[in-house]
Amino acid sequence: MSGDLAAGVLAGLAVAMPVGAIGGYLVGLAARERLSAAVAAALGVATVDGAYAVVASLGGIGLGSVLGQIARPLSMAASVVLVAVAVRTLQLAVRRYRRRPGVGPAPRLLTARRAYLTLIAMTAVNPATIVTFVAVVLGRGATGSSSGSGVAWFTAGAFGASAVWQLLLVGGGSALGRVLRGRRGQLAIAGASATIMLGLAVAVLFT
Repeated sequence: MSGDLAAGVLAGLAVAMPVGAIGGYLVGLAARERLSAAVAAALGVATVDGAYAVVASLGGIGLGSVLGQIARPLSMAASVVLVAVAVRTLQLAVRRYRRRPGVGPAPRLLTARRAYLTLIAMTAVNPATIVTFVAVVLGRGATGSSSGSGVAWFTAGAFGASAVWQLLLVGGGSALGRVLRGRRGQLAIAGASATIMLGLAVAVLFT
């Protein structure tokens, strides 16, 4: 039990801690949107990490060869999702910036449900996530348990570690948003987030 739980925690942290497209988007989201939406987004990331932990635990060895065959389509899908989210982020930010206070309808805030589903989609097509879980499972070798309880503890560890880290990013982003409350500050945050995602989309596509 303790070995599977610890392995899951390490796997969750290995995927979550490198601040790439997902982490950068979470920080920017928390700085711009309501805390409830940012928390839901963080749990969306952790949900996918937990699901991949199950898949990797049950079929880690066979998954390695399959992943090699679908790596390119996954990269292309990840790039498309990143570009779409970046463009949408920038559009909403510009719209909010141009809107004069008290004039016209207030811009729609991101709902928790939409934030959750958006981050599920972004994380699900992130090749680094499943590659890391496969590597961890292969590294465990004979020490890892493939029983139902072993998989459950591994998954719980991965989900919990990922959720804690993503929520820490949300906390940092929320603090940043309180510092940059003005319209220009919010636009700058959104622009920086969108630029990072576009850059990562290009990098993923050409690697």
